[in-house]
Amino acid sequence: MKLFPRRRLVPAIAAVALVATGTAGYVCLGGGDDAVEASFTLAAGGDVLIHPEITDQANKDAKEAGRPGPDFGAVMAGIKPVVGKADLAVCHLETVMADPRGPFLGYRKFSVPPQIAGTLKDIGYDTCSTASNHTLDHGPEGVKRTLDTLDRAGIKHTGSARDAKEAATPNILDVKGVKVAQLSYAYGFNDTTVPKDKPWLVNETDVKRMAADEKAARAAGAEVVFASVHWGSEGHNEPSKTQLRLARRIAKETGIDLVIGHHAHVVQPFEKVEDTWVAYGLGNQVARHAEPLGITEEGVTGWFEFSKRNGKWSVSDARFVPTLVELEPEIRLVDVGAALRREDLTKERQARYRTAYERTRGFVLNRGADADGLRPLTITE
Repeated sequence: MKLFPRRRLVPAIAAVALVATGTAGYVCLGGGDDAVEASFTLAAGGDVLIHPEITDQANKDAKEAGRPGPDFGAVMAGIKPVVGKADLAVCHLETVMADPRGPFLGYRKFSVPPQIAGTLKDIGYDTCSTASNHTLDHGPEGVKRTLDTLDRAGIKHTGSARDAKEAATPNILDVKGVKVAQLSYAYGFNDTTVPKDKPWLVNETDVKRMAADEKAARAAGAEVVFASVHWGSEGHNEPSKTQLRLARRIAKETGIDLVIGHHAHVVQPFEKVEDTWVAYGLGNQVARHAEPLGITEEGVTGWFEFSKRNGKWSVSDARFVPTLVELEPEIRLVDVGAALRREDLTKERQARYRTAYERTRGFVLNRGADADGLRPLTITE
């Protein structure tokens, strides 16, 4: 057996002993019936929810750097080392894109600066789910504007569509020579319904539809299929009965390999259901709610190693990276595990980071995922 390093994964060495060691940094070639034939990594972030205060910060950052704004690079930079290391990085775009000069709107009919798409690309995201309760905030025109913006940024997408042909075409990405398909669905669209003459505009959650879409993706060549699902109750760290029921139906009635959840705006557990990993809710990747709750600023990035053994693909290793959106003195996204290893932290900031880390860890493990191998991950250069 010969071991080839594929990326560098190391444990955190903070005094609080936060991060477990990992074994996913090698691909085992040859020898034994259970040898790994191929592998790749997938990183998934929480909701990208651009409130007006984040746009204000991005304009301030751009002005100080002498660049046109808004520029979200400094806001999002903290997660780049993780996102950029994954073979496939997946984001969830919660809101509709505006024209470059606006108008920019916040809750409840979001319309956000299109410059965020360029930042998402710059930090390493490859594809975004676009089905959310806000997808239809500005009708078909908003859907088209959003998808046109992602196209210009070079980010693939799924969940909403500009026409029937696009809706029927699976979003399949080439990841190290492996064909990987992303699906995307939402539970509903606030007080808006899907136009009867445009049923393809956005995907509504339906397990039979999901099973059919998964089969269509396989028929189009996909070897791995994962789904981004917008579900659950906002502000609740525990998955709802509907989420639990849907997760079990997806695991039993479809061939979907991984489920990534959004919408609650707080971290929810990970769980292995049957043989399918489900991340019920990743919380916010970036957001600035009108009434910050502490838990609304805490998020998690899921990290999943897919391996092929005996001709079959599955998640062989599941990890998580706690994150935090700091609101003062500037809005900044933080990889909490990495931040805790810094030696220049004030006692107050160290305490906040420690709280975020441990609370996030508790939430993601709350349904026993540690027994199935879920562990923290830290990536270094």
